[in-house]
Amino acid sequence: MSKSTFSIEFFPPATTEGVEKLRLARAQLAQLKPAFFSVTYGAGGSTRDRTLEIVREIQSEGLNAAPHLSCIGATQKSIREHIAEFRELGIRRIVALRGDLPSGMADPGEFRYANELVSFIRAESGDAFHIEVAAYPEFHPQARSAEADIGAFIRKMQAGANSAITQYFYNADAYFQFVDTVRAKGVSAPIVPGIMPIASFSRLARFSDACGAEIPQWMRRRFEAFGDDAASIRALGLDVVTALCERLLAGGAPGLHFYTLNQAGLTTEIWRRLGLSKRDA
Repeated sequence: MSKSTFSIEFFPPATTEGVEKLRLARAQLAQLKPAFFSVTYGAGGSTRDRTLEIVREIQSEGLNAAPHLSCIGATQKSIREHIAEFRELGIRRIVALRGDLPSGMADPGEFRYANELVSFIRAESGDAFHIEVAAYPEFHPQARSAEADIGAFIRKMQAGANSAITQYFYNADAYFQFVDTVRAKGVSAPIVPGIMPIASFSRLARFSDACGAEIPQWMRRRFEAFGDDAASIRALGLDVVTALCERLLAGGAPGLHFYTLNQAGLTTEIWRRLGLSKRDA
């Protein structure tokens, strides 16, 4: 049985204050010894320089960084340059994504889908990188159908991806059903659940509406009953997400990937409750 992978995601801050706050959060989260820190990449490469700067800092601290790389709006030349930069920094893992088309950009570039990006990275660099791709247990909001989304995922894996990280979700059954479905179609690679700790229910609801992640009705009703009671929302969120993680791990999930929103507190507490800090002892 392969070792479970526990990882953490950041986004590149837009302000000097945000960069300093991220450094503090990263120092706290580094104590958890995650397998890697992934760093997101804005639509059309809009955060390229900031993403690279965060990745450089992570690598310089002796930690493992996994930059996101999206292909929408990119060219083969620009992707080739990215790959060279990553290799120079000692990067060994990439999260390869289709990405979003920036507002006002009519031309998606030389790549249309993530499987094309995965194929290109493999052709350019062989096995130099462990390639992660995205998975959507509740299906991508732009997918024509569930079957079309499953097909898109399988093409990414067949193109050379090593493993996948899912969109966040709160319905464990959706994850297990997705894994069973793609396993039956020949995908054997690890599919790591994406986990979103809950600090603000109103913000979570906005995120979920935008990305198609379902909030179960029982969760929605319980959180809404707290109104603006931040302490109660935080406490319930910790209980709900910890229970979700416990069920996923008990059901065979090969790890967890935490979407931190550049905050350390909730992820640290969930990590502690799950006993993950003792996993290497």
